[in-house]
Amino acid sequence: MIPLSQYQNQSIAVLGLARSGLAAARALIAGGAKILAWDDDAKNRTVAAAENIPIADLAAVDWTAIKALVLSPGIPHTLPAPHPIVMAAKNAGVKIISDIYLLRHAMPNCKIIGITGTNGKSTTTALIHHIIAGAGIPTQVGGNLGQAALGLQPLADGGIYVLELSSYQLELIPDCRIECGVHLNLTPDHLDRHGDMEGYRQAKKNLFAHQQKGDVAIIGIDDKYSAKTLGELSERRGIKTIPLSIGQKAEGGIYVMDGILYDATGGKAERILDLNTLTSLLGAHNWQNIAAAYGATKFQNVSRETICNLITSFPGLDHRQQNIATIGGIRFINDSKATNPDSAAKALQCYRPIYWIAGGKPKGDDLDACAPYFGNIQQAFLIGQAAENFARILGPHLPVKISGTLRQAVQDAYTQAKMDGMKSPVILLSPACASFDQFRDFEHRGQEFAEAVHNLAP
Repeated sequence: MIPLSQYQNQSIAVLGLARSGLAAARALIAGGAKILAWDDDAKNRTVAAAENIPIADLAAVDWTAIKALVLSPGIPHTLPAPHPIVMAAKNAGVKIISDIYLLRHAMPNCKIIGITGTNGKSTTTALIHHIIAGAGIPTQVGGNLGQAALGLQPLADGGIYVLELSSYQLELIPDCRIECGVHLNLTPDHLDRHGDMEGYRQAKKNLFAHQQKGDVAIIGIDDKYSAKTLGELSERRGIKTIPLSIGQKAEGGIYVMDGILYDATGGKAERILDLNTLTSLLGAHNWQNIAAAYGATKFQNVSRETICNLITSFPGLDHRQQNIATIGGIRFINDSKATNPDSAAKALQCYRPIYWIAGGKPKGDDLDACAPYFGNIQQAFLIGQAAENFARILGPHLPVKISGTLRQAVQDAYTQAKMDGMKSPVILLSPACASFDQFRDFEHRGQEFAEAVHNLAP
């Protein structure tokens, strides 16, 4: 953890005791702060109390004696309605901050690469960290991905924290300099918390609010909201703004055309890497992630050769089109994170022929998003609550078998793929459904898939 000694002997309130709140409480205590912690969920309070974290009902405290309120990102402080405790803190003039704010001010001599956007944040964050670490630069990765920010380890001066940042976190980072900000894209999401798309855009734009001369802003321009943010930032002097695009040339920026990564940040476009040759990070949706990671690491003075080699070696995130094994020429891909048809469609467009394992707890009644890629599917093997409905939808278009359980589906798909003897077959778990009918979560589902695959191997 990162001890927060700058708050020694000061009273700090912590509201929310899940992942980020617990880490903040631990770091504050380690730094000698006097904390008062609360969570509306009694289970979370019990867990915190078991670690000797002081629990106090923040609805009844004297806010004039409290220096700051550390607010967990899931708790609203404006829309749709501010939490009553947040209102009490605001009325007392108490500063409201996040764990990201605390990390930034605890480690002033380290750099932060912050990654945000509606889609692709986690993959881009993990890829940037993979490249930075592979280049030999001291680094830690976390934030909205994996480890909470204050659960990371302290880095020596010049180290780099690679942080995935949600719009909720970005609302609570006053006075925080992010030396390299990556804004991938913006599509409607979280509008209950931000009011409308403009409110959502402004929250994301906070990533760049305190950048200084020489800092870098890498921003996708393929949606109108992100393009507007780039245009506004381009008017600020001293910040290096880099447009990012997939499918169109980005003057002075980084872009991908026909699967080829180009760098035009020096004026003339240079061909960098053929992304069509990669065995992970497949599909156009991943090209933006790669282009962003290339830009972010290039401006940390990592060599082009090193970046390209590390992009090529990146294995992908667990449960996101993750290569599990190849057995007898049959590839097994774990895309358990695809918990809705839109997400599954991104994987279905990347492979052919596919033996598709799908189903679970449905989030809707159709597979319309997947329909354009039915031609890539050799046969579907269906599991969970959605199996019968999916069979009705898919039956007119392709062979279907209701396997029921994931382990049976793996065995059925493997047997069928061997029998068909097609070239380069892929058995793809991309369920288009939530996992809660048969599993704890999508991670558990992906782990069970991997175990079932490994049990097939001689």
